[in-house]
Amino acid sequence: MPELWGGVECSIVRVRNRWRNQSIDTGHSSRLSDIDAVAELGIRTLRYPVLWESISPKSPDEVDFRWHDERLLKMQELGMEPIAGLLHHGSGPHYTDLLDAQFPALLAQHAKNVAGRYPWITQFTPINEPLTTARFSCLYGHWYPHRRSERDFCRAMINQCRGIVLAMRAIRAITPDAKLVQTEDLGKTFSTPLLQYQADYDNERRWLTFDLLLGRVDRSHPWHAIFLSHGVSEKEMSFFLEGPCPPDTVGINHYLTSDRFLEHRRTHRPQHQKMSGNGRHRYCDLEAVRTQLPQGLTGPEARLREVWDRYHRRTAITEVHHGSTRDEQVRWLAEVWEAAKTLRTEGKDICAVTVWALFGVEDWNSLLMKRDGLYEPGAFDVRGTSLRVTALGRATKNIISSGVISHPVLDSPGWWHSDHRYYRAHITRSATAPALRRTILILGAAGALANAFVRIAQFRGLECIVMHPLEPAVSGAQLVQTLLRKRIWAIVDVASPDIDEHIAENSLARHRTYQIAEISMREGLAYIGFANKPCSEKVYSISIEIGAGFGPWDTDGPVVNLIRALRAGATVGLDSRTPVKASYIPDVVNNALDLLIDGESGRWRLINRGEMTWFDFGHLIARSAGLDPKLITKVSTEPSGGLHPNEVATVMPTLVDALSRFIRDFDQNTTLLRAAAE
Repeated sequence: MPELWGGVECSIVRVRNRWRNQSIDTGHSSRLSDIDAVAELGIRTLRYPVLWESISPKSPDEVDFRWHDERLLKMQELGMEPIAGLLHHGSGPHYTDLLDAQFPALLAQHAKNVAGRYPWITQFTPINEPLTTARFSCLYGHWYPHRRSERDFCRAMINQCRGIVLAMRAIRAITPDAKLVQTEDLGKTFSTPLLQYQADYDNERRWLTFDLLLGRVDRSHPWHAIFLSHGVSEKEMSFFLEGPCPPDTVGINHYLTSDRFLEHRRTHRPQHQKMSGNGRHRYCDLEAVRTQLPQGLTGPEARLREVWDRYHRRTAITEVHHGSTRDEQVRWLAEVWEAAKTLRTEGKDICAVTVWALFGVEDWNSLLMKRDGLYEPGAFDVRGTSLRVTALGRATKNIISSGVISHPVLDSPGWWHSDHRYYRAHITRSATAPALRRTILILGAAGALANAFVRIAQFRGLECIVMHPLEPAVSGAQLVQTLLRKRIWAIVDVASPDIDEHIAENSLARHRTYQIAEISMREGLAYIGFANKPCSEKVYSISIEIGAGFGPWDTDGPVVNLIRALRAGATVGLDSRTPVKASYIPDVVNNALDLLIDGESGRWRLINRGEMTWFDFGHLIARSAGLDPKLITKVSTEPSGGLHPNEVATVMPTLVDALSRFIRDFDQNTTLLRAAAE
């Protein structure tokens, strides 16, 4: 059985003159208790930052280990073994960069400082993903030093790999048995026949990190001549041949987006995708998983087999993360874990799988180039007042304790196996039989929230059925039979009355709600209830308060009606004193489902963040929709209370972000409806 390791997303990336530090962005830098939380999951090996930029930011001769001392000492006390990362997607401190001739020696000096401070650490990753970092920094120009040439890419690769060799020599002079855990993204490139030459080029390039360190880039290697043609000297190439530094563990960082497909046919590319090129042909660089490739060519098992066949060395998957909904995160971890176990049973030395980004990541959708505050949880969700274990964290704990993951969401395949993943329409294939899937019961046969739950749950591959809460079937023994027959694992009550306030006028509904709650508790089911004010924690395992709802499928409501009025040129008066308490329905549903999957309980407020009045909100709506905000006038009333505290509502995106998605999706849906009507 492989081990399960953990990892902390810790990139320190320079973009022009701005620095991004993911340990700060996710709050890990200020929470010493995070180490205890990781240990409680059962993780005993942790990829952890001991980064150059944070220890010697001003000068290579000045070091500050205070932050690291505290955390590494705690790890040592808890019996955890760190894999120390010295540079993670960075170009080093301000006094060097990837193209600096002194970069390798300066990195080695940092490595010596770290080994001298912590001689008990025996596993190191001097540079994470050198190839990826060289591509993003010196070939695509995303990160500092923002170059876009193959010559600079080659120099960055040689400097980084030389730096790794020198760093390990410096470390082993102090800790002779130190091990190199070298990581890289080894995603494969596929293409149309016309672009096969480019795919072949990319696929040979992806091995460079390991080939250089293993001393394989000799005169017979395809990239030997390429390096020489771009200014790398014979002496520099001989350095790796004469003193190779083979990784003790080959680490693969594999993501759903790692495998790529090059598409030159304009009729086959997505409308939003821009064409790029190589000077010879124009093409799109697409996610291979969204193209119609034969089954088995993409994914973790295929890449693991390639790595083993090429190197026959101890191998670990050193990053597993999926920035998606919680069910998809669990499915992705389960798939990678099963791939590792499969190869392990075949006798291949697949030693570990690493749950990456334990505390999540921020803004990786833009490669850290934008500060949108887009947070993706990991095994923990750092939003809210305290650290919270997610379903991914619970799955991690289950793997460590039993070697398996068990969760109802695994009854359905991940989106990367579904038919709606393709860029273009594809013939529907059979999937897991619905009868074998466990089901969510949605109580409430009508209404925007019920419809949204059905729509989004089905899109996420979550089986669901809908019942009206006052139907005879939703009571007593008949309900129990329904729960058992349909394999219900959770109930979402979108038609629940306010239990504490409307007893007299809704006594039947109140009785049914208590009855359903009692059955849910007895059967071990989660029961979610909704209200427009704080609702009872006595009845629901998860009680959710929401604000004024708006969604992209609305045909009525305050936001839609305001847009229609402004488009018609009408003047609209909005309250300039009462604070907005609004909830974007897709955000409500997705977060509620995540809480359900996480096994959460208690009271939650799913209201989009943003302190503004209805007048301010109206202006934001107008500007977002390209309408005239001057048509909105102020109407003053007595405010109905202060702005709501965020509390755990921080799991919701901001109103600004929600509104931008609403405008995009609402306009798209309106266009589709008009086309259907015509």
